Amino acid sequence: MRERLIHLQRCRGITRRTIRKILHADPALQQIFHLSSTQLSHLYLLSAKQATRLYSDLHNQTIKKQIAHDISKFTVITIIDDDYPPVLQTIKDAPIVLYALGNISLLSHKPAISVIGTRNPSYEAKAKIEYIVKPLIKKDWLIVSGMAKGIDSFAHTLTLGNNGKTIAVLGGGFHHIYPRQNTALFKQITENGLVLSEYPPHTPPTRFHFPERNRIISGLSFGTLVIEATEKSGTLITVDQALDQGREVYAVPGSPLIEQTKGCLKMIQDGAKLVHCPQDIIEDWETIGQNMVYSK
Repeated sequence: MRERLIHLQRCRGITRRTIRKILHADPALQQIFHLSSTQLSHLYLLSAKQATRLYSDLHNQTIKKQIAHDISKFTVITIIDDDYPPVLQTIKDAPIVLYALGNISLLSHKPAISVIGTRNPSYEAKAKIEYIVKPLIKKDWLIVSGMAKGIDSFAHTLTLGNNGKTIAVLGGGFHHIYPRQNTALFKQITENGLVLSEYPPHTPPTRFHFPERNRIISGLSFGTLVIEATEKSGTLITVDQALDQGREVYAVPGSPLIEQTKGCLKMIQDGAKLVHCPQDIIEDWETIGQNMVYSK
């Protein structure tokens, strides 16, 4: 069943929504591999082209061999597994399959906060992260981010440098580290933390993968902390997803004269919680976070 689900997730011509429809109609995934392309098209409302691609991939022996290889090399967690993270079970469009390298026990560690922001931070950014995030690391908070340039990399590096716990969620497979300059950071996190991706290892990152992976970053955390963001930053996609998931959203204020803080100021104006010291986040966790039910 697990391998059939992993196989289905790799097939072209279908979305995660279609996979959920298939699971609902065929919970053991026994029938799907015996249907013709015409039947697939009729049952799951696929175009002839989509159904043909799906049928071809369902019976592709190369995909089966690649799955066997990947299962032997990486930890693969599916949505039907007992060790699938409970905090992700409840989010909208939860990942069907997760590939992991590192310490998977971190998936159940609490408290966790995602630390995100611009890829082009200001000269103040590192100092902000040191001031607000380092005390959380010292108190055994798990730091979740996306291993991008800028704020993400600062957050992971600070955590590793202080013997803390960190998870990186990637926008591509493990064989295609992006940005390439973070290859050494990727290796450090696999050895001392955890790297996750919902994309098979051979999958290169694409533009639309990054907004997709952001729902996992926010979903793994009690709250999302934005260090810096421009007014039209992609960071705001993660913020929207965090709010949709019922998570807390925090923003660090800054000078209105600095482009990288304008997004944070707008977020605060729109209702995000202003953070001027780590205690602001710690108090929220102690009062509402520990009893928080992560729900859609």
